[in-house]
Amino acid sequence: MSQPDPEAKAYLNKKVNPILEQLVVDLVMQRPEHVAQYMINWLKDKGTQLENNLNDGNANYQVESEDDDSSDDGEDLMDIKQLQVLKAGKQMRTSVSSEVYGKFNKKEEFVPKVIPKSESQRQRIRERLSQAFMFSALDQNEQKIVVDSMTEKQIKAQQAIITQGEDGDNLYVVDSGELDCFKKFKPNGENTYLKTYREGEAFGELALLYNAPRAATIIAKTNCTLFSLDRETFNHIVKDAASRKREKFESFLSKVDILENMEPYERLQIADAIRVKKYNPGDYIVKEGDVGETFFILEKGQAKAVKSFESGKEPQTVYNYKPGEYFGEIALLKNSLRAASVIAVTECECVYLDRQSFARLLGPLDEILKRNFAKYEKYVG
Repeated sequence: MSQPDPEAKAYLNKKVNPILEQLVVDLVMQRPEHVAQYMINWLKDKGTQLENNLNDGNANYQVESEDDDSSDDGEDLMDIKQLQVLKAGKQMRTSVSSEVYGKFNKKEEFVPKVIPKSESQRQRIRERLSQAFMFSALDQNEQKIVVDSMTEKQIKAQQAIITQGEDGDNLYVVDSGELDCFKKFKPNGENTYLKTYREGEAFGELALLYNAPRAATIIAKTNCTLFSLDRETFNHIVKDAASRKREKFESFLSKVDILENMEPYERLQIADAIRVKKYNPGDYIVKEGDVGETFFILEKGQAKAVKSFESGKEPQTVYNYKPGEYFGEIALLKNSLRAASVIAVTECECVYLDRQSFARLLGPLDEILKRNFAKYEKYVG
């Protein structure tokens, strides 16, 4: 087998991919009837502008368009419209900005890494992975591969972990400490503070997913302990698991009444963020009178909703849930007391999403509901 040509590979990744990526994004957003002519005009106009930016070393700044928005949530938040399109639809599972494989860049067989570590380190990594939703789709074997592949890093306060505009080969999970995220929204502009990362949070995945430069700078606010995961393991294990999970849940989410006004790419993001929890018979999934913050879908087993109608009397069963049914969706919209308890009748497995994760990904749900005013009035009126 011939070896990849390093110069050709670098040419594809540095010169060709950034232009094709932006072209595909604009094509999907505009959907012109005459595609070839649109591409010719685009390359003459925006393509030239983008190429000049690349030659000037400003590859991480996007060609401006009327639809572009600034994002303010997290390290690797590229231009929001670009990410929305890249995540939308089954036909775009791998964006053009992902690794390009072919004559000059052969895809090699994946061989998992095993980095020696103590059982204490393994347990800490497993705990942190359980807190970061991007790893929630891993099965037991996949989680073991990820744990084996991760490397512990000690970081001093004020040390830069990643720098906007640079290439990225690792994602990071915070074990301890705090790190601040900054982004320049214009070339030569000032750094804008976006957020602080704390234990259990992960950053750096988008540069790996889309083979794009780092979109922000992360600086340690305190001394930190991080666990890093390399690009190859992430793309072969974590990304593939996330794709399976996304396909499993995106269709169902489209049938949830309160979410039906979401765009397909928004449902994909929510499918990525969903987590799974198991319950034994008799366990309370939600309790009547508690403040609701989580939306549930019953995936396996049977559960029942019970409600107290009179003080001092046994609650009555008001509904029996079967797999595929959901409850608690109002919790995504507002703080409200649970109107009934939901109890596992058999061993149950629920997928769930909390309001905080929903808002972090897509913003407040009431803004999405306002796309259909009648439905907005139904839930908040």
